[in-house]
Amino acid sequence: MKRIFLCKETATSETRVALVPSDVKVLIGMGYEVTVQNGSGKNMGCTDEEYVGVGAKIIDNLDEGYGFADIVVRVNKPDIVDGIRKNTLHISSFDVFSEKAAMENFAKAGINLVSLEMIPRTTLAQKMDIQSSQASLAGYYAVLLAASRLPKILPMMTTPSGNISPARVFIIGVGVAGLQAIATAKRLGARVEAFDTRPEVEEQVKSLGAKFVKIDLGETGSTEQGYAKELTPEQIELQRQAQAKVCSQSDIVITTAKVFGRKAPLLLTKDMISQMKPGSIIIDMAVGTGGNVEGSSPDRDVVLDNGVTIIGGDSLERFIPRDASNMFSGNIKAFLTHFWDDENKCFKIDMEDDILRGCLITSGGKIIHERFQ
Repeated sequence: MKRIFLCKETATSETRVALVPSDVKVLIGMGYEVTVQNGSGKNMGCTDEEYVGVGAKIIDNLDEGYGFADIVVRVNKPDIVDGIRKNTLHISSFDVFSEKAAMENFAKAGINLVSLEMIPRTTLAQKMDIQSSQASLAGYYAVLLAASRLPKILPMMTTPSGNISPARVFIIGVGVAGLQAIATAKRLGARVEAFDTRPEVEEQVKSLGAKFVKIDLGETGSTEQGYAKELTPEQIELQRQAQAKVCSQSDIVITTAKVFGRKAPLLLTKDMISQMKPGSIIIDMAVGTGGNVEGSSPDRDVVLDNGVTIIGGDSLERFIPRDASNMFSGNIKAFLTHFWDDENKCFKIDMEDDILRGCLITSGGKIIHERFQ
């Protein structure tokens, strides 16, 4: 396996590309052959000529690309698998927890499906972790989006007509996205508070200059993947009550709380939001997995009667397509490099490798990942 086909994304909302020319150049230098579907990099400002310049071949026809490829690479899963040859290695994002039928289609077609979200969160695999790379950019952009919609500035400012107090920003969920949101809001001069169910992140919050909101929920912690464990209904209610006061004082609230493989917990209810100030902005970054905020929508902004605006912040990294593509591509390059067999000049499917065992979902005509059998 050494012939890579880079697909153009079909979703109109997708601005990223899975491999950028600089990484294609590295892969070709190793021994991979790369074919690129025309216009693949257009939305992030990259031309076909740039791919040709590093040694890739441009083709117009998707089926021709599938016929060439041992390895198919894209950002998102395709709507259909028709045309992808048996035993092809398909690498992309793939919402495996809600796409059982799609997984079965890949299995029936005899395709080796790699779900990038399932790459283990280990030190060795860190450079392949699209979850972290993309979430970091999304957290950054969430603050810029909220600031652009807020009817006041973020920093404190002294003016001839008096002092302007800093905006108050409350970040719920201190994972990769939350930490970047904290850092960005602080750099812009806001007063930042943050909460997470994992008490061990308190020092990280403080190191960024923010205040950690302490809420006694009893026993909490992290999963093996590094995500926050799911709370009990009683713990969620305690969290809501404590957060209501902080939210009522905040100008911006950004929620990032996700539970890997499960529906996101509802953290902000309509009653809590009704206590917030007119003009306040809420960004629900978990809207794509059920939402942390009651009433949030992935398709439109929701402006409530009390003047609070709820913005669905799903895949905000798409608004920064150049850097998002560079980081996504770097993750893919690291994955392809890790499994490169230099002696035989090909990608080696090594089922003894913990990384591949963690993310290879289908192979040999069936679903092989133990979590989905």
